[in-house]
Amino acid sequence: MQQFVLDGDSNQITLNRREKYFSLFLCQKIYTFEQFHLFPEMKETIYDKDIPSYNKETLRNNDFDVCRFISCDFENADFRDVNFSECEFIDCNLSNSNLLNTAFKDCKFINCKLLGLRFEDCNPFLLVLDFDSCILSLSSFYKLNLKGTSFANSTLNEVDFSETNLSKSIFFNCDLSLAIFDQSILIESDFRNAHGYVIDPDNNQIKKAKFSKDGISGLLAKYHISIS
Repeated sequence: MQQFVLDGDSNQITLNRREKYFSLFLCQKIYTFEQFHLFPEMKETIYDKDIPSYNKETLRNNDFDVCRFISCDFENADFRDVNFSECEFIDCNLSNSNLLNTAFKDCKFINCKLLGLRFEDCNPFLLVLDFDSCILSLSSFYKLNLKGTSFANSTLNEVDFSETNLSKSIFFNCDLSLAIFDQSILIESDFRNAHGYVIDPDNNQIKKAKFSKDGISGLLAKYHISIS
């Protein structure tokens, strides 16, 4: 059962953890809390502020373990030194957020807007990401180790994958138009259901990578030849 302790003087809500999982719903400009199943020995304090203030002032240096964020507007948020572990972001907007030393440990993004994010600024320790139905255009994963990452049903226009380790990653039904692959590790990656990509086999490691026949032109673009 959800339990709230509201401190009227400090304008804070204290959530008592009772079980092993909790879902945090932050909607519009108010917070709605449902399905709290939290660790019994811990407490979580949420400041009852509107979302813009919450983003800029109270997110930094926080830890979020096994949380679900639904329909949250975190555009331009300051996530510096925030630790997200086993979290889900659903229908959220994190565009242009500051990810300096942000930790995403086994985190999933579903139907999220993630424009212009510099994921290379994240804490690389135990970094595990999963994307489904997201818009990641103009974001950058420069030099990151993303081995085995799943990108599904997503738009990745002009995303920078330079020197990124994408071995065994899957791009399912993804638009990679103008995405940058430069000295990227694409060993055993699966591009069979992706489109729009241009990958130079001489400048990237593509051993055992999978491509569809329709995508062959993206591997030969530098030769300016016609394929029919």
